[in-house]
Amino acid sequence: MSEDLMPKADPSPPRPVGAISDFGIDTTVRTTRQAGQDYVARLRGGELGSLPAVLGLIALVAVFWLLSDSFLTLDNTANLLAQGAGKMIIAMGLVFVLLLGEIDLSAGTASGVCAAVMAMHYVKAGNLLGGMGTTVFAVFAAGLLLAALLAIIMRIWAGAALSLLAVVIAAVGVPANAWYSAWVEMLLAVCVGAAIGCLSGFLVSKIGMPSFVVTLALFIAWQGVILQLIGEGGVFGIGGQHVLFDVANGSLSVNASWALFLIAAGGYAAVVLGEHRMRLRRGLVTAPTPVVFGKVGTVAVLGALATLALTQNRSPNPDLVTIEGVPYVVPIVLALLAAGSYVLNRTRYGRHIYAVGGNAEAAKRAGINVSKIRASVFVVSSAVAAVGAIVYSSKVGSVDPQAGGLNTLLFAVGAAVIGGTSLFGGRGKISHAVIGGLVLAVVENGLGLLHQPAAVVNIITGLVLLLAATVDALSRRRSATVGG
Repeated sequence: MSEDLMPKADPSPPRPVGAISDFGIDTTVRTTRQAGQDYVARLRGGELGSLPAVLGLIALVAVFWLLSDSFLTLDNTANLLAQGAGKMIIAMGLVFVLLLGEIDLSAGTASGVCAAVMAMHYVKAGNLLGGMGTTVFAVFAAGLLLAALLAIIMRIWAGAALSLLAVVIAAVGVPANAWYSAWVEMLLAVCVGAAIGCLSGFLVSKIGMPSFVVTLALFIAWQGVILQLIGEGGVFGIGGQHVLFDVANGSLSVNASWALFLIAAGGYAAVVLGEHRMRLRRGLVTAPTPVVFGKVGTVAVLGALATLALTQNRSPNPDLVTIEGVPYVVPIVLALLAAGSYVLNRTRYGRHIYAVGGNAEAAKRAGINVSKIRASVFVVSSAVAAVGAIVYSSKVGSVDPQAGGLNTLLFAVGAAVIGGTSLFGGRGKISHAVIGGLVLAVVENGLGLLHQPAAVVNIITGLVLLLAATVDALSRRRSATVGG
């Protein structure tokens, strides 16, 4: 056979089955019906995710709506978001720790220390030395330097930088009534939180102490630090600082609220549709295009309705005062949600966290620095807890010796677990903390409107958390049975 008659090989590589270049035809493995069947199969297999929390949230809203005429008013809805945001944010940081199967019992009182330092910096016009006294200030600065040194040893450069920045801010101070003082004070709180995380992370990852023991001891120690800084029966008021006070009590303008909606909804659509398009072009299995568009459309519609509602005047005395716009806590939570989700889902660091949480020994053999990952999540947890401290301190307008104590930690851990994050590690999302935080906020707010005593609130909250832990354990058992 002549060479011209020989069949010529196609120089281009074979195109993967299902790969397309646009949204015109969805030729992935699954149809919309098959996607639904797969989802049902995953539910039967124990992969419930946040579904129980979402259904529980809907049920709770319906119950309190029927029992109280004030529950779904615009004023109460905005107040509910501000009330639950602080604990919700602390829960976001705890998700990183829980993904490794660890626990941070000190997150609540650590946030209280951050709040106390921030408030003292404001009350004392930036003079922490005068507020703490020479001895306490020296110990405080030495602790920050030690945290920076430990972070350098663990090669957690962000923790080292923030710890050193806290030393600089504490030493230099800020002029009284400077326009930027509130921003410096909030930055100081986050830096102190990161330093606290460096100490916790070193004891857990390098010394090898159980996280339960370490953080329980620090929980008690930080309570003492708060009492030392504020004094027994003392209080630091921050209501006079408009920036700090407005964090949890102020709102965006109407135009800014709609701009936030466009940015949030447009960004979500761009990420989801962009990822979907990429997977289709590469021939990877993905959700059917109608399902993806339906998800994006649902988020856009819900976001538009929420924005429309919150931009109405919700003042109890509309003729005298106008209160409208999305509360500031909403963009704060959305920003943390977006940043946390990006880190966990789209970075190597996030993949390493899931790998260590799923099987630490296998992750170590794969070349992952397990010790560094384990230490770093405590830095993240404490730094994010400091943001939560800023929010809940702003809401009440003061910081007292009980800051971060009482039920703050329990509600934060409960929010993460109720939302779907597993206590056994390896499974969870930042969004779970948001959903679980909303559940607890609805319970607390709704029972308060019904004038129920604190005892009833604690009992019901505890039962909700117990139910969530039970669902987690049963779903894991079901998953193991199906997988086996």
